[in-house]
Amino acid sequence: MSEDRIFLSPPHMGGEEQDFVAEAFASNYVAPCGPMVDAFEAEVSELSGISHTVAVSSGTAAMHLILRHMDVSDRDVVIASSLTFIGGVNPVLYVDAEPWFVDADPDTWNMDVDLLAEAIDTCRKKGKMPAAVISTDIYGQCADYDRIRRVCDPHGIPVISDSAEAMGATYKGRHAGAGTAAAVFSFNGNKIMTTSGGGMVATDDASLAGHVRKLATQARENTVHYEHRETGYNYRMSNISAAIGRGQLRVLDKRLDQKRGIYEYYRDELSRFDGISFMPVASYGIPNHWLACCLFDPQACGVSSDAVHRALEAENIESRPLWKPMHLQPVFRGSPCFGGEVSERLFETGLCLPSGTALTEEQLDRIVSIVRSTMESDCT
Repeated sequence: MSEDRIFLSPPHMGGEEQDFVAEAFASNYVAPCGPMVDAFEAEVSELSGISHTVAVSSGTAAMHLILRHMDVSDRDVVIASSLTFIGGVNPVLYVDAEPWFVDADPDTWNMDVDLLAEAIDTCRKKGKMPAAVISTDIYGQCADYDRIRRVCDPHGIPVISDSAEAMGATYKGRHAGAGTAAAVFSFNGNKIMTTSGGGMVATDDASLAGHVRKLATQARENTVHYEHRETGYNYRMSNISAAIGRGQLRVLDKRLDQKRGIYEYYRDELSRFDGISFMPVASYGIPNHWLACCLFDPQACGVSSDAVHRALEAENIESRPLWKPMHLQPVFRGSPCFGGEVSERLFETGLCLPSGTALTEEQLDRIVSIVRSTMESDCT
């Protein structure tokens, strides 16, 4: 273990972040809110084409605020992707609603729209329509928003896009999350761009944005004194974090190119082996390839994703299984799930390979060499 550790997806600074942070310090706006937050929101809105943005402390906070605005509460049903990170689903529990899960489509790994329609019909037959649908843009690939909306719109069900992993990705030429009732972005340290920790609500609904902004600042009323008529939260992003985000936006296009190059390198070098395949790219959009994800079929070669994970870890290289489906998580035990076999198979056979945009050619060669040697040794 003499080699420095290779992390899965570490932050990658572009250089201008320090200039924006220095400007924030010089202005003495170091607490939540401030001119950097205003500018960051405006720049993300311009990039995404989504009219209103509200910078908050995390993607999970963003989802919680959206559900609060939509008045989702106890006895409501919220349908969500099962193949996802729990941060986008936990807020369903925060508002005491009931999560129902939908399996992944094998062709995109995103929400299976046919099963979504089945879930909605089941809900209808029980006499109560879902309060919302949360679709995840898994690993930076947009869900099929138009198909999802064709299922949801006739029933008046709002679609929330969990685009936490999808900054910079596009769907039919539109930025991730555009065209849904509201979208959530994450700027956690492992995302394609970071504010160290942070998130954002993006929406074309001015009333939603305004209410979310109010809720995120302790729901203070517009009075000279502190007046509160509803429960609020301390969820606003700090001016310093927003300064980092402004610097990260300056290199987002470069990071997108680098992520795509990493995905293509792994695919070209490893897909020649029987039994290994990569996350499919949907025909309707361009993913940001946040993480390079592949599947290992033990029947085709005899090597498991776990064996490759252990081989990489032995060489001080971080990798990670695909998300464990929400319907298998103990905290959601008993929650309905429509389908489940696809996301279970992806979890059992999938692995996220190191995808940091600062990876060198030598490091990529080393990673590929270890994967190859593991497969070859297990196949002999």
